[in-house]
Amino acid sequence: MIGELLAEAEHKMDMAAEHVANEFATVRSGRANPQLLQRIQVDYYGSPTSLQQLASIAVPEPRMLVVQPYDRSALGNIERAIQTSDLGLNPSNDGSLIRIVFPPLTEERRKDLIKLVRHMAEEGRVAVRNVRRHSKTDMEALHGDISDDEIRRGEDELQKLTDRFIARIDSLLARKEEELAEV
Repeated sequence: MIGELLAEAEHKMDMAAEHVANEFATVRSGRANPQLLQRIQVDYYGSPTSLQQLASIAVPEPRMLVVQPYDRSALGNIERAIQTSDLGLNPSNDGSLIRIVFPPLTEERRKDLIKLVRHMAEEGRVAVRNVRRHSKTDMEALHGDISDDEIRRGEDELQKLTDRFIARIDSLLARKEEELAEV
């Protein structure tokens, strides 16, 4: 029973760490990254549609993205969706594709983005700790069925899992901060 609880806790903690990694990928650094456009919804014939479903996204240069729509009639809508997004990007449309050049980040914008990724990392750590708390409660509920020593060993394993995933989130944060601090 303890093993099942630990396996479930590990799975949930892994999902929390992956979520943090995916959130970090959507934060703009000085480099072009196709995942930045992951959340953009385009009004396509009256319904909001994911940009990935409407266009291919390429990175021809480190500071440029090229968005090539599968349907040229959607070009204007895609450009408008990118402009109105909170990414602060200014796309240029040449009639067949959209180029997005990433200007270098200002020092103030870098500091804001570092604060944002630190907040995201803290949310991830809280999620991992919540998984630990719920699993620990579940283990303590087994108090009549298994020995106290087994529960204590399970709680020790749970703490090791928690420490491992918090360290993983911290290393992701350190990498992202380093990337954002790059000039």
